[in-house]
Amino acid sequence: MQQTYQYGWLIPFIPLPVPILIGVGLLLFPTATKNFRRMWSFQSVLLLSIVMIFSINLSIQQINSNSVYQYVWSWIINNDFSLEFGYLIDSLTSIMSILITTVGIMVLIYSDNYMAYDQAYLRFFAYMSFFSTSMLGLVTSSNLIQIYIFWELVGMCSYLLIGFWFTRPLAANACQKAFVTNRVGDFGLLLGILGFYWITGSFEFQDLFEIFNNLIYNNEVNFLFVTLCAVLLFAGAVAKSAQFPLHVWLPDAMEGPTPISALIHAATMVAAGIFLVARLLPLFIVIPSIMNLISLIAIITVLLGATLALAQKDIKRGLAYSTMSQLGYMLLALGMGSYRNALFHLITHAYSKALLFLGSGSVIHSMETIVGYSPYKSQNMVLMGGLRKHVPITKNAFLLGTLSLCGIPPLACFWSKDEILNDTWLYSTVFAIIAWVTAGLTAFYMFRIYLLTFEGHLNVHFQNYSGKQKIPLYSISIWGKGISKRINQNLRLLTMSNNESSSFFSKRTYRIDANGRNMTRPFITITIAHFENKKLDSYPYESDNTMLFPLLVLGLFTLFVGSIGIPFNQEGVDVDILSKWLTPSINLLHQKSTNSMDWYEFSKDAIFSVSIGYLGIFIASFLYKAPYSSLLNFDLINSAVKRGPKRMLWEKIINGIYGWSYNRAYIDSFYTRFLTVGTRGLAELTHSFDRRVIDGITNGVGLISFFGGEAIKYVGGGRISSYLFFYLSYVLICLVIFFITFIT
Repeated sequence: MQQTYQYGWLIPFIPLPVPILIGVGLLLFPTATKNFRRMWSFQSVLLLSIVMIFSINLSIQQINSNSVYQYVWSWIINNDFSLEFGYLIDSLTSIMSILITTVGIMVLIYSDNYMAYDQAYLRFFAYMSFFSTSMLGLVTSSNLIQIYIFWELVGMCSYLLIGFWFTRPLAANACQKAFVTNRVGDFGLLLGILGFYWITGSFEFQDLFEIFNNLIYNNEVNFLFVTLCAVLLFAGAVAKSAQFPLHVWLPDAMEGPTPISALIHAATMVAAGIFLVARLLPLFIVIPSIMNLISLIAIITVLLGATLALAQKDIKRGLAYSTMSQLGYMLLALGMGSYRNALFHLITHAYSKALLFLGSGSVIHSMETIVGYSPYKSQNMVLMGGLRKHVPITKNAFLLGTLSLCGIPPLACFWSKDEILNDTWLYSTVFAIIAWVTAGLTAFYMFRIYLLTFEGHLNVHFQNYSGKQKIPLYSISIWGKGISKRINQNLRLLTMSNNESSSFFSKRTYRIDANGRNMTRPFITITIAHFENKKLDSYPYESDNTMLFPLLVLGLFTLFVGSIGIPFNQEGVDVDILSKWLTPSINLLHQKSTNSMDWYEFSKDAIFSVSIGYLGIFIASFLYKAPYSSLLNFDLINSAVKRGPKRMLWEKIINGIYGWSYNRAYIDSFYTRFLTVGTRGLAELTHSFDRRVIDGITNGVGLISFFGGEAIKYVGGGRISSYLFFYLSYVLICLVIFFITFIT
């Protein structure tokens, strides 16, 4: 067994040859490398599969032996300073490595077809393999310095992948926004690492935890300084996992290709923040104020992410805000000390969200097959509908992921989310109410996404035809002519969501009018004569098998991965696989690794969580399923509420909720006005002060010297009589001043 652990350092380096060889090949043999480009995708999948098998083997050994293995070697030794590098194999490492590799393999297989026609196919796989390497290096790190190095590599890879289509202004701005926002958290993380090294004198996790706990126990540290350092460490996780208030980069990160979104949201970048807090939880748990701060930030993010997802039209942005909210649940569990439940939800959410993102990619891929559809329209759910007949496998996979996130048993997220919801009642009643309300909102907006995308009727479609035919088409289209101005105004908001991030932060908020909000899908009929002899695809069609295979595999994970948290009886004690797996880490936190489970109590608690999920699904089905098409169908409202104060109040409330969600809670606008504009104003003021005052003094001294020299040169004319005249005049003036002073 020990021999297997000794090769643990290979885990992050096995996928590394792919990006290196692709880079060398494109530099030295570009034509040959591009001609055999499919070979590189196969190698990427093969090497990551080797890592997965190795990680599973290590995990089985850990479950059987409850062991932890660490190996370090000295890198820098100077007097009392020693910097060591190494790797740590424990339950958290093995869970994360399995998560990264299994999701990564599915994403790579999916990407082979999704990116097949992209000119940067090889660059994509080079970035993806290096991304996996960076994340695997992060989870196997044995100290804070090593974590910080791989932490920055993960950030760099996310920058490159979000801005993969960098020729598009939206993608270029999105990757810059993600990079700058994460720099805030990363700077705090670096300061926190240095602060704890100053306190404990060590970067190694085991030494750090032991020394720090002894210092706290003996009251030998400044508690205020310790709290500040812990807050700075937590800031890194807040930025990486898109928690409030550093969440603003996440929705714009959807400008990258969909497989990148799946990897970022399921198992890599945003999971890195949860991993960091879980790794440092023995440090945080002895500081109650930090645990309270983690819980507070988490519950704000849980509710904020859910409310911002309510009115999104871009399918990927809706899923992005869902990720933000679910990550909040994980941090909430960590803040409450529920280490096991947080990691359980991380696992179940990863597979469910990967399934949803790859399903959305299949939808986008299908919608782009319709003539007249641009990449911007293909992500707009309002321009979809009725896809269930044309992409049945994608529809079923997406529905499975949706039900899982809604917390419907026996799917994966039900088991993990239900335990977190139950824990909140023991922690805080207020937090529990918010968490349960958010669970209902989650079911509502997830089913809204599903219904707008797959149910109803296809809104924009073509038919196979020859000759002149009349075709229903949206007024916002490539045709442009003969379109009613009024309809254009009403539908302007339907595609605005794809353009609102064109600047670094959104510089304005949008007024929501009734027609734009209703999304009643008006269309016009036009005659197309110049396609007389052409055959067109009538409807979207299902994706290829290489894109459907990962959906099927992730669907199986979504169905059965929750079973690792279901207790089974072992020697008279109820224990689940996950608790047994996490026993060393749970013991480090001085918590119980196993506890008996009362199935009656569990069923009673589950009734409430499932009920609120079904309530959200019911409301979404009532409001979005045909013949209704949106949250605010004003025909329905007008028939239910007569004109008067009640109707006006209802409209104001709904307008407020919708405006809050659609405009991202106005946080981007706030950052624009008070941070971006304020920073630029301060920079301009500083520049003006430097140019007029600092440079003015320097230039003034030079000018005085220049003019003084010019004046003096006329005094030195070479005549002795002139010199005597000025000398005597100077003496006379001095004598007059002396006598006046003496007399007074």
